[in-house]
Amino acid sequence: MAIETYKTITAPVQAEFKDKGSRFIAFAYPVQTADEVKQYLESLKEAHHKARHWCYAYRLGVDGTRFRANDDGEPSGSAGRPILGQIDSAELTDVLVVVVRYFGGTLLGVPGLIHAYKTATAEALAISETVEKNIEKTVWLRCEYPHLNDAIRIAKQYQGQILAQDLQLDCRLTVRLPLANSESCIAAWLHTRQIEVDLEEPVK
Repeated sequence: MAIETYKTITAPVQAEFKDKGSRFIAFAYPVQTADEVKQYLESLKEAHHKARHWCYAYRLGVDGTRFRANDDGEPSGSAGRPILGQIDSAELTDVLVVVVRYFGGTLLGVPGLIHAYKTATAEALAISETVEKNIEKTVWLRCEYPHLNDAIRIAKQYQGQILAQDLQLDCRLTVRLPLANSESCIAAWLHTRQIEVDLEEPVK
């Protein structure tokens, strides 16, 4: 069965965990692109330039296939992976978590680091507000002007959002639909026999 929704966070949050003098400040952000990840990392490194490490992990996309875990100089697998593990435990995507570490002078060892990065991340995600969003699909419609109202009425009936309209000799609409409603909505349009539906953007 196709996945029709995904879960993400609504706004940036931060939380802190301390162990043997070291401070682990976790920053969680809603993100959709690797460019946003880069911008947040750069701003944190500037704001916390005296920190020792800026470890992070993210997962992107409704299918969650784009991800990265970075230890930023900590022992391999002791920081990025525990952060990503908490993102996955919360079943989130389109999320970046950066944990900024201020070293307190006492080595924690790999088990201690894993615990610290995991705990800081878990605390940040625990206080973040999450939202379940519909996975959406974009379709393109064409019909003659007298049938425009039918096309729009059917779109709204299935929670479709009209992204663009080109009303000339014939009417062309770009519509975004919740994936869960897309098949029923397309069937309703085609049932009128007056509305053409393209699943790929027509060449202009």
